[in-house]
Amino acid sequence: MALAGGAATAAWPRTLGAQQSAMPVIGFLHSGLKMQSAQAVDGFKRGLAETGFVEGRNLEIQYRFAEGQYDRLPTLAGELISRRVAVIAACGGIQTALSAKSASATIPLVFGNGSDPVQFGLVKSLNRPAGNMTGVSYITATLEAKRLGLLSELLPSAGIFGILVNPRNDNADNQLKDIAQGALALSRPITILKASNEQEIEAAFQAFAQQGISALLVGSDPYFASQREHIVSLAARYKMPAISEWREFAQAGGLASYGTNLTDNYRLVGVYVGRILKGEKPAELPVVQATKFEFVINLKTAKSLGLTLPPGPLSTVDDVIE
Repeated sequence: MALAGGAATAAWPRTLGAQQSAMPVIGFLHSGLKMQSAQAVDGFKRGLAETGFVEGRNLEIQYRFAEGQYDRLPTLAGELISRRVAVIAACGGIQTALSAKSASATIPLVFGNGSDPVQFGLVKSLNRPAGNMTGVSYITATLEAKRLGLLSELLPSAGIFGILVNPRNDNADNQLKDIAQGALALSRPITILKASNEQEIEAAFQAFAQQGISALLVGSDPYFASQREHIVSLAARYKMPAISEWREFAQAGGLASYGTNLTDNYRLVGVYVGRILKGEKPAELPVVQATKFEFVINLKTAKSLGLTLPPGPLSTVDDVIE
């Protein structure tokens, strides 16, 4: 493994082995809200179990949640390092992975996020990460144009679409470029507003309503995902059809979602953490890329909004919530 110096390279296996002689301790670093992350954590534990590790039996997990405050992530990563964890799972957006990478060049790190890991410098290549980091790429952040297109197919006669983006997300600029290209290709007028906390989300919805926005694309963002119940309730209040990345958004009452399976993504992160605990090196574990995407529609929400959805997009749906 290419690490920061030969001494560090030699130190990691001894540290990991020493911890495994007792009960290994790993870190779980997440940018979102703890209370909204139970499903993700369950998936992560499932992956660990597949490799023979069960929390409380032969493994200790130290959890750190930034609660949507991305600027807390470096401090939380430092706390995990001070606990001498064997591996850190850095999930919930590119900012989590970047914070973990900045905090340590020696502790094995397994990321889980929707951004391009090569573009952001997490790994040198997908097949050969070549450092102390590997993980799972959900590709969700690069699907904004696709989601915009699906929303246009569901609502072909709608007017201006609103776009909600979190400016604190390190991937926000890429998202905006993707959205702009998608809107241009569709000849779709859009209005973009930014929000990074509950008050700003509510203010954005008020502004969207005042501007007569017909429908809403909620940008890919871990904080927005953890705020899905709040966002869905606002969309219902303002009678605004909305699409987002995870099926949990549609299950909570959003009109639609398009993305990968959240629980399975975290399961894959757990599998990689378990394999590293057993002695494999991050540099030799290729980055896993999502290959299956789900298009989910909530027909109950469509009915409550008085929408009659066209048969075209309905024929391509992977799951319908009734």
